[in-house]
Amino acid sequence: MAKSKIGAQDDFPRGQVKACKVAGMDLAVYALNDGYYATQARCTHLKASLTDGKVIDDQLIQCHRHHARFDIRTGEVVDWASFPPGIQLLNFICPRKALKTFPVSVEDGALYIETS
Repeated sequence: MAKSKIGAQDDFPRGQVKACKVAGMDLAVYALNDGYYATQARCTHLKASLTDGKVIDDQLIQCHRHHARFDIRTGEVVDWASFPPGIQLLNFICPRKALKTFPVSVEDGALYIETS
């Protein structure tokens, strides 16, 4: 596992999602009440940017495009694409797929992400 520094804790405000690039990968970093988390930056439905999404209830990220929702801590799909009405007809083309997650640690006020 490679460990990369992504910035100071203060650079990641609580309840927000922020884009970051680590080891050539675009990631989304979340500052939740119980800690920091990271996932791939693109929704697994149709690849919209999750950094444009909305953090809900301090646990979910909702994609801004089709409203797919994922558990930030595990990457698991909570609700698949549901907006606009009728998008569900296309969901057989894009089956449910979890987000890839990455461990985040805090050391001396700085955040680090582990990648393989």
